[in-house]
Amino acid sequence: MADVSAERSGLGTPTPGAAVTRQGERAGGLQTAQGATTIADTVVTKVASIATREVGGVHELGSGAARAVGSVAQRVGIGPQSGQGVSVEVGETEAAVDLTVVIEYGESIPKVAQQIRENVIRRIEGITGLKATEVNVAVIDLHFVGDDDDADEASSRVQ
Repeated sequence: MADVSAERSGLGTPTPGAAVTRQGERAGGLQTAQGATTIADTVVTKVASIATREVGGVHELGSGAARAVGSVAQRVGIGPQSGQGVSVEVGETEAAVDLTVVIEYGESIPKVAQQIRENVIRRIEGITGLKATEVNVAVIDLHFVGDDDDADEASSRVQ
């Protein structure tokens, strides 16, 4: 995720203080002559998490174990669930995202994965100004209608 200078890429002289990405695009005002804006990993994680949940066909983010640990952590006030199933790498002008998702049974996995990718890229670039260089989607399970009902019934038998 290293930046390439305008001189080395043959793009001419950039605006003073403007960052230039590998593709020659200036980062949307993150570095200017007046100062720099940095975006924390947690911000990109939250944006990617919400953007993924906005896509139809996505049941959950994260593995069963990660969801269980996150749920317990949230109940005791240690942290939010918003980062489950999301891993990010954030540079000065770029971000890369890895997602782990559970998809609803019957949905086209390639179509849902592409919709996730497009929405995450659109949201990250629009909200943070970072260029989303890649969004990797790992589908780890399918959710079947009634799966949640079985879990609720089993837990209600024990008092």
